[in-house]
Amino acid sequence: MRDLKELLFFMLSFIPWLLFMVLPADSLGELKFSIAVCFAASLAFGFGDLKKGMILAWGTLLFFIACIVLVNVLNIVWVAENMAALANGVFAAIVWISILIGCPFALQYARQEVPRERWNDPHLVSGGLFISLFWGVMMTISALIAVVEKMVGTSSTFNFSLSLLMIGIGAGYTTLFKRKKRIEREQLAAADLAPAALADQREA
Repeated sequence: MRDLKELLFFMLSFIPWLLFMVLPADSLGELKFSIAVCFAASLAFGFGDLKKGMILAWGTLLFFIACIVLVNVLNIVWVAENMAALANGVFAAIVWISILIGCPFALQYARQEVPRERWNDPHLVSGGLFISLFWGVMMTISALIAVVEKMVGTSSTFNFSLSLLMIGIGAGYTTLFKRKKRIEREQLAAADLAPAALADQREA
């Protein structure tokens, strides 16, 4: 149950992107509507994260603001026609930028789950980095898939399915990685407590 709660908390930041994947966008009108909905979702679901300075939340909001300006207001057809590749590319770029500036997006969310005194714990920092790197690879693959789809004309259903698969793999890896690290911490804590408990028994 704890793993599920942590995953749901983590995946809240992905809701605008997931909506953008599933909402209809076969016409310019549908795309404009989808952009408006996802912009509203980035504010509704990311309001708390925006206040905390979360990189993923801000990157998501800025992307949909740019979409509103370029597509909904200026009607730039090229952007609309290449939206799938652009969206996946921007998502991947947000992840990699967070890593390059030394603030992996997954680490930001991990720090929300622990006391401030643990924020610089080497295990927490390395775990946040590894998870962010994994997501960066998954989203880059998703972006490349979208580019290939545009170049060779594969079906949009194929692109959607693989993009969704990348997110599913990322979510699964995040859950398994965090569970593994938690079990390791619990085992280390139990090992540290064992000698002290034995000493207490001897004194008694």
